[in-house]
Amino acid sequence: MPINREPEFRPAWWLRGPHLQTVWAARSRRPPSAPRRRERLATPDDDFLDLDWCGEGTAPLVLLVHGLTGSSRSPYILGMEEALRRKGFRTVALNFRGCSGPMNNTSRCYHSGETGDIGFVYRHLQACEPGVPIGVVGFSLGGNVILKWLGEMGWSADLFAAAAVSVPMLLHVCATRMDQGFSRVYRDRLLRELKEYIARKRNHLHNIGRVAEARRVEDLGDLSMIRSFWDYDHRVVAGLYDFDDADDYYRRSSSRQFLRSIRVPTLIVQAEDDPFMTEGVIPVPDELSESVHLDVAPAGGHVGFIAGMWPGQPRFWLEERIPDFMEERLRAGQQALI
Repeated sequence: MPINREPEFRPAWWLRGPHLQTVWAARSRRPPSAPRRRERLATPDDDFLDLDWCGEGTAPLVLLVHGLTGSSRSPYILGMEEALRRKGFRTVALNFRGCSGPMNNTSRCYHSGETGDIGFVYRHLQACEPGVPIGVVGFSLGGNVILKWLGEMGWSADLFAAAAVSVPMLLHVCATRMDQGFSRVYRDRLLRELKEYIARKRNHLHNIGRVAEARRVEDLGDLSMIRSFWDYDHRVVAGLYDFDDADDYYRRSSSRQFLRSIRVPTLIVQAEDDPFMTEGVIPVPDELSESVHLDVAPAGGHVGFIAGMWPGQPRFWLEERIPDFMEERLRAGQQALI
């Protein structure tokens, strides 16, 4: 599939610029929320993952994967859930560990290269939904996770389609970009939320008597002076996982190196003005497998992509583009079986 540098998206004139696109979508939107059913999935390491299901019956199923410090309640997840529901899909939204409300029961967190939990959920969905077509959509960090996982899986991934939005495909570039200009505002908010997450985890582990797990978190030391993702990922991610340092984590976990190995029909949507990264993050055609289609819009911000002629009447273009792609790939797969 090609790189499309002229997608149909045109930013709303009243939300011009990367920051308005990014902030308005994240802060001002109140999407509808359909009835959900929560499933608590026990993991092999005596922990749990919370999944939020939407829809009934045996319709095709799409797994939704949130970004850093997000959850199944993030506006972009709820909006995509509703858009897919209107197309006849069911959805199941994954909460990474500790992101569903209750804190999880081990020192294990989540990070941009953590594909073990995605694989575990995928196998669970296959087992409990035999014969049902399954797709996946990931946003930001969640997009990096699913692209890396799809590349690792290759032909073994039995999915009808995948999509990823605003993906930090070169983590070291993105970590450095967040230290520059207005992007530091996003960095500081995210780091504050991450440090609060670690503090809640430490307290929770003590409260439930998981002393050894709590000690692993305490051994990370005082995180209050951390001011960059390079520092956070060196101290926390490398400290809790088997990475030498932040550079090793970024090198092994960046999804761009896995794109050539993807065999599932996959749509990636990026904006050139994304304040979380640079244009250098966007791959060139030779790095993509024939299964990957890349939409590159000149504007759109980070998980923004808001169109619309009139203020207060936004069109969320991602919720048109991605459901259309999923429907198209599902239909193509069904026709191939005839």
